[in-house]
Formats: sequence, C-alpha cells, structure tokens
Amino acid sequence: MNFPNALSLGRLLSVPVIVWLLLVEAYMPAFLIFVLAGLSDAVDGYVAKHFAQHTEIGRFLDPIADKTLLVAIYITLGHQEILPVWLVILVVSRDLLIVGGALLAYTMSQTLRPTPLLISKVNTALQIALAATVLGDIAFDVGAGAVVMVLVYAVAASTILSGAQYVGNWMRDSGAEEAG
Repeated sequence: MNFPNALSLGRLLSVPVIVWLLLVEAYMPAFLIFVLAGLSDAVDGYVAKHFAQHTEIGRFLDPIADKTLLVAIYITLGHQEILPVWLVILVVSRDLLIVGGALLAYTMSQTLRPTPLLISKVNTALQIALAATVLGDIAFDVGAGAVVMVLVYAVAASTILSGAQYVGNWMRDSGAEEAG
C-alpha cells in the first residue's frame, strides 16, 4: 500500500461519513470532508504520476473511489431534492454503463486496462465542482444558484459525451478483437 493508494482508500472510506452527514443535514462538515476527498483525488494522481508510484491496484482503486464517492453524493443529494433527479439518473446510468462494460469485457476475456478518457476527466471534475458548489451553497448560503444551474447542464453534457465516447471505443475495440 503506497501513499496514492492510501489516499484512494481514505476517499472510499469517507463515503459513508459524507452520506450520513448529508442525511442528518450537517452540511458544513459534509462539505469540508467532500472537499478534502476531492483534493485527495488530485494529490494521489499527482504523487502517482510524478513519483512513479503507479500500481495495478491503484489503476482500479482510484476510479472505484471516485465513482463511489460521486454516485453516493449524487444519489443522496437527489433523494434530498437538492440536485435534479434526472441528472442523478444520468450520472448514475453512465457509471453503471462503464462498470457494466468493464465487467462484460472481463467476462469476454478482453484485455481491460482502465484508461480514463479526457472527456471523462472533464466530467469527473465538473461533477466534483457541482457537488462542492451545491454543498458549499447549502453550508454557507452563498447564493450560487446561477453557478449551480450552469454546472448542472455542463455535467449533463459531459456525462452524455463521456458515455457516448466509452460506448464508441468499446464497439471499436471489440470489433478489432473479433477481427483479430
């Protein structure tokens, strides 16, 4: 277990704490822990890349931690009617599509190397920004309604584009493997 993997594991373990804080409407601590979790994602990626600490488990643990954190936050905020339910369904469906595609590739004995797409990185950054903005707005009453609406539509657009690119890549790659 190296430092980046420990950060990813910590992010994963923060999920039930953040969800519980949201459910009991303790928005300020939920916001603070969420921001720390988001920062840990940036730090673990930087450390892994710049200090040659990439590991095979880290290639899976990091995206699992990211997806678990964001899906749990989005579902909770959707349940509380803080985020639009249609957006929650879109975000969760895309993540299920990615996980389902990975499982399908694995069961079909296709080589699986989780490589995030640029649009997927943008999507994750926008999802984090939206969740942090919403939580910060609730916790500190800063009046970020207009920013939230822009982020809602940016997340929706990047989610659709990312999901479409994953599907396109899978179709291309599975066709190439069948032909080879």
